[in-house]
Amino acid sequence: MKLQRKSGLRALTVGAVAITGALVLSACGSDDNSDSSGSDTSTSAASTTGGSGGDANALGITCATGQIKASGSSAQQNAIEAWVKDYQQSCKGATVNYKTSSSGEGIVDFNQGTDAFAGSDSPLKPEEVDASKKVCTGGQGINIPMVGGPIAIGYNLPGVDNLVLDGSTLAKIFNGKITTWNDPAIAKLNPGAKLPTTKIQSVHRQDDSGTTDNLTKFLKGSAPADWPYEHAKAWAAKGGQAAPQSSGVAALVKQTEGSIGYFELSYATANTIPTVKINTGAPQPVEATTANASAGIASATVTGTGSDLALDLSAAYTTKAPNAYPIVLVTYEIACDKGNKADTLALTKSFLNYIASEQGQQKLSAAGYAPLPTEIATKVRTTIGSLS
Repeated sequence: MKLQRKSGLRALTVGAVAITGALVLSACGSDDNSDSSGSDTSTSAASTTGGSGGDANALGITCATGQIKASGSSAQQNAIEAWVKDYQQSCKGATVNYKTSSSGEGIVDFNQGTDAFAGSDSPLKPEEVDASKKVCTGGQGINIPMVGGPIAIGYNLPGVDNLVLDGSTLAKIFNGKITTWNDPAIAKLNPGAKLPTTKIQSVHRQDDSGTTDNLTKFLKGSAPADWPYEHAKAWAAKGGQAAPQSSGVAALVKQTEGSIGYFELSYATANTIPTVKINTGAPQPVEATTANASAGIASATVTGTGSDLALDLSAAYTTKAPNAYPIVLVTYEIACDKGNKADTLALTKSFLNYIASEQGQQKLSAAGYAPLPTEIATKVRTTIGSLS
């Protein structure tokens, strides 16, 4: 795909790459079996030369040694796990600890100076940028887009396949205005489907989440009359059931008949949860796939200035383009443009260079994410190279 400031995207086709091998996790283990405190993704390394199947140059980047901490978005957890594993296998002497929590917690950790970078599914707010200046000596936190993808709407309704909803029905479901699966509004979108009288159990994030922020941007943008709340990382609607992190929402949907929730596509795939097709007004309802998400992101514009690469996705929410999925997010890595700590700068830049590289981005398709478009990837690599 092609993305330029105030221009569209050209789809980048990437073959699926199998992610294999065991990942050694420290602290609480993976997000799937962690508590709300999050999980650390790391692998210990002992030497400064490449190993485990190839030298350090196998990644196409210059390795660095040392240890860094990072935390935040659970949306990118599956990608981070694959990236950390590969980086540390090739770059011996480096340890990257990523604690999966939420976008909000990651930014708090970063602005408290405990993390070299943070993961967030939403760009920094002005007040968060101001707070970052206390830890970024002579600089500030910037948004570096790293992965894109669809926010899947997963559901548990035995006997109902290929469920179709639109922005209005989703807003009413998550706002408690549509409460049973045989509601006329749902039936109208699914002619011929045998919809049960089952009560709808909506599931949302209990922690501040960029995934929530992006979903509510879509609800507000596509159905403002039915979603009276402003978009936010904190869930604002009444009712429903809350769960921690994307993995928690997916687990609750999988085990609760009649439920519906939202999470990144990789969680739906990993848990074999069916996903909703969205009626956008296009000729056919649009499925949540990485290719369709790329088409949805095609209308994104760069709104950040200087080295900041924050994106505006608002045009995606009302698109009627064929095969353009409208509920999308871009996950950012938050780092200091200037004033990074001297003892972590080299490793931070090296790791970020790897995950933004063509080889690093090729890991994404197999994990249910959309790789960076070529033009934005080039800008990202330039930005990473300028970190100081």
